[in-house]
Amino acid sequence: MTAARDTQGGPTHPPLPAKLAAHPSVQAVLARRGTGASGRPPAVIDAAWLRELCLAAGADDAAAVSLDHPDLAGEREYAQSALPGTRTLIAMAVRMNRDNCRSPARSVANQEFHQADEQANQAARSVTRSLQDAGYRALNPSVGFPQEMDHFPSERIWVVAHKTVAVAAGLGVMGLHRNVIHPRFGSFILLVTVLVDAEVSEYGQALDYNPCIDCKLCVAACPVGAIAKDGAFDALACTTHNYREFMSGFTDWAQTVADSEDAADYRSRVTDSESASMWQSLSSPPGYKSGYCLAVCPAGEDVLGPYLDDRKSFMDTVLRPLQDKKETLYVLPGSHAQEYAQRRFPHKPAKEVTGGWQPPTRRSASTDRETRTS
Repeated sequence: MTAARDTQGGPTHPPLPAKLAAHPSVQAVLARRGTGASGRPPAVIDAAWLRELCLAAGADDAAAVSLDHPDLAGEREYAQSALPGTRTLIAMAVRMNRDNCRSPARSVANQEFHQADEQANQAARSVTRSLQDAGYRALNPSVGFPQEMDHFPSERIWVVAHKTVAVAAGLGVMGLHRNVIHPRFGSFILLVTVLVDAEVSEYGQALDYNPCIDCKLCVAACPVGAIAKDGAFDALACTTHNYREFMSGFTDWAQTVADSEDAADYRSRVTDSESASMWQSLSSPPGYKSGYCLAVCPAGEDVLGPYLDDRKSFMDTVLRPLQDKKETLYVLPGSHAQEYAQRRFPHKPAKEVTGGWQPPTRRSASTDRETRTS
């Protein structure tokens, strides 16, 4: 059955109750409709207009991809849950300052990560607002945190997989280090996605080559051996160290606090530096412990020049300072990461942690009392 239409071809609406029809806001909306001032937006968004909108909002590159793209089959359920009626995903990339990311001073690198986060989130919010004002339904999930922590750890915590969307939209290709490499900006980008309930006149096309130059510097830089030359990736080793002050790492730290007999016992388990670092991550955006795989990557047309000019100098000024940095590495007991860290970076003390992945062994109250009073 087709919907009834008025004499001008628009759909008719059932009569409103008298009280509702008399409301000033309702009368204002109906009056605008009568003049044609609030017509529906175009069914298909112009791709050129959309790209300019994204760039003006602060993105450095942008492309759209249909939710029906075969590579996004795993995203469909989540996108529709977040914004019912989603038709298109808009992938945007925001550049980061390279030398900030490369600094052995983690405060410098982390500030860059978080400021780029803010820029990406603001750009996506601005695009979402403009699409809304144009008459579309749109939504912008967070670049990273905050995420759906009520799902952790049994389900995925992100609303949309920004990397998967960006690759499908043609903004880059996933590198050996599991970061998207942009053909121009290389690995020094952060990604964000906007969902919209309309099609776009032209969608991005996946790159027909991989910007990765297969230099393996990400393998050499990772302090816990999470990246293998053959392409294997140890996600648990990466998250245990790099995300020490996020999610599960915080759980492990909280368990350490709970298990400590007193202040002296706590300080025998956690150094003053570690306590101060955890406090800093709790009072401001949490800090990444590494990210070296991204820092040393020379891929991308805007990035590649110095590596091509003098590879030895590039490694001496970019790779070596990160390899030589004295820092604590967080590893799971008996893991490959622990063996790798002790063998490859003996000057970096490796500290065993649970990672918060497993709950602590439950002790009976009587056993606990005996332990504490003995």
